[in-house]
Amino acid sequence: MSKQINVALIGNPNTGKTSVFNALTGLNQKVGNYPGITVEKKEGICKLPRGLKAHIIDLPGTYSLNASSLDENVVIELLLNKNDKDFPDVAVVVSDVENLKRNLLLFTQIKDLEIPSLLVINMADRMKYKGISLDIDYLEKQLKTKIALVSTRKKQGIDNLKQLIINYKDLSTECCLNASEIDVDYFNKLRKAFPNQLLYKLWLVITQDVNFGKTTRQEIEAINGFKTKSEGDLKRLQQKETIKRYQFINNVLKKGQDIDVSQAKDLRYRLDRILTHKVWGYVIFMFILLTIFQAIYDWSSVPMDFIDSAFASLSEWIKNSLPGGALTNLIAEGIIPGLGGIVIFIPQIAFLFLFIAILEESGYMSRVVFLMDRIMRRFGLSGKSVVPLISGTACAIPAIMATRNIENWKERLITILVTPFTTCSARLPVYLIIISLVIPEGRILGLSYQALTLMLLYLIGFTAAIVSAYILDKILKIKSKTFFVVEMPNYKLPLLKNVALTVVEKTKSFIFGAGKIILAISIVLWFLASYGPGKEFNNAEEIMTKEYASQDLTEDEFQQKIGSYKLEHSFIGITGRAIEPAIRPLGYDWKIGIALISSFAAREVFVGTLATIYSVGNDDEDTIKNRMAGEVNPILGGPLFNFASGVSLLLFYAFAMQCMGTLAVVKRETNSWKWPILQLVVMTGFAYVVALIAYQLLK
Repeated sequence: MSKQINVALIGNPNTGKTSVFNALTGLNQKVGNYPGITVEKKEGICKLPRGLKAHIIDLPGTYSLNASSLDENVVIELLLNKNDKDFPDVAVVVSDVENLKRNLLLFTQIKDLEIPSLLVINMADRMKYKGISLDIDYLEKQLKTKIALVSTRKKQGIDNLKQLIINYKDLSTECCLNASEIDVDYFNKLRKAFPNQLLYKLWLVITQDVNFGKTTRQEIEAINGFKTKSEGDLKRLQQKETIKRYQFINNVLKKGQDIDVSQAKDLRYRLDRILTHKVWGYVIFMFILLTIFQAIYDWSSVPMDFIDSAFASLSEWIKNSLPGGALTNLIAEGIIPGLGGIVIFIPQIAFLFLFIAILEESGYMSRVVFLMDRIMRRFGLSGKSVVPLISGTACAIPAIMATRNIENWKERLITILVTPFTTCSARLPVYLIIISLVIPEGRILGLSYQALTLMLLYLIGFTAAIVSAYILDKILKIKSKTFFVVEMPNYKLPLLKNVALTVVEKTKSFIFGAGKIILAISIVLWFLASYGPGKEFNNAEEIMTKEYASQDLTEDEFQQKIGSYKLEHSFIGITGRAIEPAIRPLGYDWKIGIALISSFAAREVFVGTLATIYSVGNDDEDTIKNRMAGEVNPILGGPLFNFASGVSLLLFYAFAMQCMGTLAVVKRETNSWKWPILQLVVMTGFAYVVALIAYQLLK
């Protein structure tokens, strides 16, 4: 059996690289980060014929090897470093049949690195629709490679691609053209100074200021008899190189590609006129958002009710089936209610990721970015800032990482600071449970009040981000000027496999990421709520017997009194009582206070925390929602979660920086504790004031 080979998937953004990656790896994939940096790393295993395995790494999208962002630097440094464990045995360059000219620039550069490379021409099913025909034999001869014509939508060409990967040793490593002709004297001197190094690698080291092996730009400049050109001269040479490559590509495509313009049906132009219209574009976007939030509520209600009652029944079954004791109580009152507090929201979170994946796959999300740039510019943000702000609806952490694509430091810093205002999926469990408790179930124009409230919370978060950006733009005295460039990919029907893999991967990472935190916190909370110091806790039964001796209580009522008294005098009760004076003006009791503190680890812990606290010492195993609905305000009487306290909580979570992970990634991205501490203080302080005003006005 042959050894495992490394395959690098490389290509421009929007060429369908992810579709090819999914077609090759299926579920055998994982997502992480490159060591030491926040660029996402996707890798997977592909089983090939003859018992061979391919380790496939999906590199960040790049237009050329002239890097302008950290994502593109990752591609270059991997291709230059043969000692890297991921260095490819074969480079698979993915191109789009409709943008072949632009895509081939990157391919010709990679060929110059003498890495065995093959070309994938993706979206082949659109050739007939667009009136495109290709002379594959001619193209293979001119580009000195093998070409796989692929349609991931029609599941065509993947087996041929796998066969080409197996036979990668047969691929030519000869360059397509001689790029050194742009300045023969300069490149001859470079070749003479480093006779044992690949010429194009040296050129990339000089122009990109990256390194490979032990050779750096500084070492090249230190060699006697060789002097590197000035920055301006290097830029001009890069431009000449690009022009020379495009001249070669144009000549190849004149014979190798034929486009019948009369056959191409330009539906895209007509759709763009509507979807990016200065009025109708925003109306359509708002309508799509409303539809999404309505669907999140309507479609997920049945599975959520089932999960909620299932966890309540499981707790009750464990209490009745296992012998009584601390371990049974831990499982029934701590672990299961805590996990139930997050599992119940799997349907809604999955639907959220489903809609985001569909918008991205269809090409509509790029139109939203373009549309929103008109607004962003007025508030000191780049159009590229919309990508982190929109992706922040899934999670603020990868959204902040996505700011790496913003070249200008001021715009990037402002985007990092305001992105946490965007409503992330971790806030969703808090919003959904509170909305279901305090917002009535009526409808207006077919839309439920609850869906409209959720929509409003998303808009509030986005508005807070925009206003904060405007203020920061005025405060931060950093001079900057950038231009907004975004590619509009073709519209396409989302691939079911891609959407499904995205939903599974994102939901799984959310559940397991949050689940580990919730499980640990649930155990700690159960312990703190089940034990306490002093006589009040240890002698709770005796104290309650004396206090209620004159009252005719049933056994269940008496046990409930004991449970409440013990909880109040437990370690968690004492802590909660200590912070209660600070949060009582917001309409919260000490139990909500504990949930607020514990949810700093992760916002979604809020519901799990309350579920655990309400379960401790309570033999009535009801659903999470019913337990919260049954809580009574100890001072004012009536439900604790009423309209005033509910709105107060919703607004607090809309604005507060309740996420330890986000603070950590902000510190990492800004390389300073100054900005995350500023975020924590300002956002949480603002959230407290807004929640206070809301409660005092509404109570």
